[in-house]
Amino acid sequence: MKKILLTIILTAATIVISGCGHHHATYVRDAADRVKAADWSKMETTTVTMTDFAFNPATIVFRQGVPYKLVIENKGTQKHYFTAEGFFRAVATRKLQSNTDGEVKTPYFTAIEVYPGRSLDLYFIPVTTGSYHLICTIEGHVDLGMKGEIRIE
Repeated sequence: MKKILLTIILTAATIVISGCGHHHATYVRDAADRVKAADWSKMETTTVTMTDFAFNPATIVFRQGVPYKLVIENKGTQKHYFTAEGFFRAVATRKLQSNTDGEVKTPYFTAIEVYPGRSLDLYFIPVTTGSYHLICTIEGHVDLGMKGEIRIE
């Protein structure tokens, strides 16, 4: 469990550091204000399950402006990545939470790694409408079918 949280923290730190320059401009600038103003008691929950080798559902649809908890669960036999850089730039992120290890509060992500038999919860508000690629970036996983689409309408 500590390894999961450490991976999340290191990923978040990398994004925050790299986000200090040019990349920061591509993320939602007023994310903190949007997160603070949202009524989280009305959030909707969506679950995506990663298996060997698919995302289920392969297409995930969110409504702009609605607070969400996205449960990302790995029911596969190996670790998988939920990588959707365009999507992460199109949302105001509140936090990423492990129900056993704690949480990470950072406005910027590029990928979320989930170990077999584990799940993580991403809290966010969709801001920018569009269609975004979802892949697992482990070598060979996309070729085996581990890809999908996220839409914000």
